[in-house]
Amino acid sequence: MTASDDPLAVGQQLVAILDEGRRTGTYKLAVAVALLDLAVEQVPADPAAVVSINLGQLTERVMDLYWGQLRPFLGSDLKQSTDGRSVLLGAVAGLRAKVPGRREVPLETAQRLVPHEYQRCADKVLRFLVRYPLKRLQRAGRSDTHECFLYDDSWLGSDSVTVIADHGNQVELYPGIGHALARLAPLLKPAFQLAWVHDVQRMNKAVLGNEPDIAHHLFGADRVSLARPAEILVEEFGSVCFYCASVVTKHRHVDHVLPWSRVPLNGLSNLVIGCRRCNSDKSDYLPEPVHVARALDRGRERLQGLADSINWPSQFDRVDSAARGLYSTVTAVTPVWHAPGRIEPLSRIDFVWPR
Repeated sequence: MTASDDPLAVGQQLVAILDEGRRTGTYKLAVAVALLDLAVEQVPADPAAVVSINLGQLTERVMDLYWGQLRPFLGSDLKQSTDGRSVLLGAVAGLRAKVPGRREVPLETAQRLVPHEYQRCADKVLRFLVRYPLKRLQRAGRSDTHECFLYDDSWLGSDSVTVIADHGNQVELYPGIGHALARLAPLLKPAFQLAWVHDVQRMNKAVLGNEPDIAHHLFGADRVSLARPAEILVEEFGSVCFYCASVVTKHRHVDHVLPWSRVPLNGLSNLVIGCRRCNSDKSDYLPEPVHVARALDRGRERLQGLADSINWPSQFDRVDSAARGLYSTVTAVTPVWHAPGRIEPLSRIDFVWPR
């Protein structure tokens, strides 16, 4: 039986990682969340196919997860490790420090502004991921024996660039695992994020005290200011709601067409101007596919040009891939937002993203 036959078994094995007890860092959780996001963007046509995960892309996703989290909370830096190994956090924090006064921009903007520092950071983080969390991700508890149910980890554990290159700078998910992770992402991702929140709360009791939940600080969509994209979108497309075409004079919102909670894409290709009513009603619902198609029909080159003009990522291909992955793996009971007051289940399970 392959993972595509029984994705629930894969989910149960991943959940076991959450139950392993007191983690010394949030790194395994970050890798798991990044793998889920990549699985959504790389859904194969054949559910039983092998999916190759490029370690450079995985590194970018992990860096992006921590990028906004390293903002001070209540004037303090939150710890995410208790074991003294802060290579990953230190590298990302060092990169943020190289972008003075502009730290709340997307990670891809930082890459544009300080490319050499970005690459040094990415190289350091990649080697750390290979040596520690990728090697240990499939191990629950302290047992020396474990089952490799996601990928072969026998060669991991060394940060040798030669060893990494010899394996094509990638890990190969076993047959069916990529499709299974994409199907399970809506259920598993919130669970891993909740465990992440609990770990950070536990590691920062002295700072947090009885403060409210920090989930929004760690994973909220406003970790990056969208003021600059809002200005360029209004300038190019007018101050009208993308969904209902009403003129937006006040309470203008920048909406993520594909919800941030599903896929964390801040690229201009995934951003539109919305009125308060549509933005509030749509919330975190997956939109009707036609809305995503319309957002992309604004044009790859046009969106890229606008993004370049403000040093912002476009992410056209990632939005397109994520849409295909989301719509091809959700079930027929998934609620889909059409318009204010109209939320209906997706009409068919075997929906094929038409682009």
